[in-house]
Amino acid sequence: MLGNDPWLNNYLVLGAVLFSLGAVGFLTRRNLIVIFLCAELMLQGVSTTFVGFSSYHGTWGGQVGAIFSLALAAAEAGVALALFVVLFRRGESLDVSLWQTLRESEIAPIEDDVPTEGPDAGQPGPQWPKLSPAGRLPGVTQPSPTGSGSRTLAASPATREGVATHD
Repeated sequence: MLGNDPWLNNYLVLGAVLFSLGAVGFLTRRNLIVIFLCAELMLQGVSTTFVGFSSYHGTWGGQVGAIFSLALAAAEAGVALALFVVLFRRGESLDVSLWQTLRESEIAPIEDDVPTEGPDAGQPGPQWPKLSPAGRLPGVTQPSPTGSGSRTLAASPATREGVATHD
């Protein structure tokens, strides 16, 4: 590390860790929101490094750069949120692989790797359990548990509003 200043070393290590975590997340995730947050994390790692060097050299340049970086990140967040809303409404997903149609025409789309061997080969996606309804709806005709016709369930006005009545 530079010099014998332990504070500078701490700034540089923290900046490197933030930037590395952001870079790993940016390269491995597929959700647009997570990718955006990882890019912001990388930006904060660089800002931390600017502030560390500025403090080490006794100047204000790094702090000013970090403030401009924060202002840029705020504006970028507003634009990115608007973009995410439009993309989600259009495609019902924020998965990056669904937006390959935005590529240039001469670039071939990247196909996802589908395992052809092993335990996951040919398996459909996760199957989520179907939950049964919790309780009966008031005022709905339901069959009698004894099988002798049907009965209408009606709730009193007090219990419909969430107020229990005690007789």
